[in-house]
Amino acid sequence: MKKINAVITGVGGFVPEYILNNEELSQMVDTSDEWIMTRVGIKERHILKGEGKGTSDMGAEAVKELLKKTGTKPEEVDLVICATVTPDHPFPATSNIIADKCDIRNAHGFDLNGACSGFLYALDTATRFIESGNKKKVIVVGADKMSSIVDYTDRTTCVLFGDAAAAVMLEPSEEDYGVKDSILHSDGFGRKYLHMKGGGSVNPASHQTIDDKMHYIFQDGKHVFKHAVSNMADVSVEIMERNNMKAKDLAWLVPHQANLRIIDATAKRMELDPSKVMINISKYGNTTAATIPLCLWEWEKQLKKGDNIILAAFGAGFTWGSVYVKWAYDGDK
Repeated sequence: MKKINAVITGVGGFVPEYILNNEELSQMVDTSDEWIMTRVGIKERHILKGEGKGTSDMGAEAVKELLKKTGTKPEEVDLVICATVTPDHPFPATSNIIADKCDIRNAHGFDLNGACSGFLYALDTATRFIESGNKKKVIVVGADKMSSIVDYTDRTTCVLFGDAAAAVMLEPSEEDYGVKDSILHSDGFGRKYLHMKGGGSVNPASHQTIDDKMHYIFQDGKHVFKHAVSNMADVSVEIMERNNMKAKDLAWLVPHQANLRIIDATAKRMELDPSKVMINISKYGNTTAATIPLCLWEWEKQLKKGDNIILAAFGAGFTWGSVYVKWAYDGDK
C-alpha cells in the first residue's frame, strides 16, 4: 500500500476593506512613514471594522472562498482547525464558529495557539489526521484580529500588526506531493519578551488589569528580533539539509511576515535569490497566524505542480519552525 500524503488542494483568503496607513498612524502616535519602513518595512495594514465583528468573520470568508474554489460541499469537510491568538471568545472555539458560519455540520474542530507559528503547528497537526487515514478533507485556517489587542498609544507595537485570515484545504493523495517534512520547536523562556499579561487565569480581567493596560501586546523588540533572526534562519536551513535541497532546488520561501529585516536575514542564510521569497508585509503588516497562508493565497497563481516550498515562522512563546511542502497543483488553472 502506498503512503498517504497530505496535499494542499486550495487556498482561500480575506483581508478587511479598511486600510490603516503610516500617515494615519503618524497622527495617532509619535512615528513616521520613514521610521516604520526603515525598521520593519510596513507601509499599511488592514483593520477589521464593525461592531461585533471578530476573527471568525474573517475566517469564515476565507473558508467560503476555499470551498468554492475547491468545489467542496460544506458537509464533506471532516475537520476545521483554526490557528489564532485572538479567538472570538475564550470558548467556544473560533473554529466551531467559523464552521457554523460556513454551514459545516459534519466536522469537528478546535483552535490552536502557536502565536505567529500557529499556522505551521496547525498544518502539521492536520497532516497527521490525513496521513493516518482518519480524515479526508481538513481545513486549516490562520486568522487573527490583531487590532483587538493592540495599544494604539504604543508606537513600538501598534505599527506592526494588521487583521486578516487565510485557509487551506488538505486532502489525501498517493502521489508524491504535499507536506513532506516539518521541524517545529518551542521554548517557554521567551514568554517574558512577548506576551499579553491580562485576560488569562494568572491575571483574570478586572478594573485593575484594564487600567494597567494588561490586555494589550507587550514586546521587547530587541530580544524578539535577535531570537527570530537566528532561529527562523537556522530551522529553514536545517529542513533544507535534511531533505538534501540546495537553493537551486527551492521554488519559494514563504516566511512569516513580522519584519522585513528578519525575512531578508533568513533568505540570505538560505542563499536564496530575493525573487524566490514571498513578501507582502508592506501591504498587510504582521497578521500573526494568517501571514503564511495569506502569502500562499496571493501567490497561488504563480505556484506550479511540483514546486518545492519552505514555510518558516517565529512567534511568541517562543515558537518557531519550518515545513517543507511539494506543491500539488498548478495555481493558474
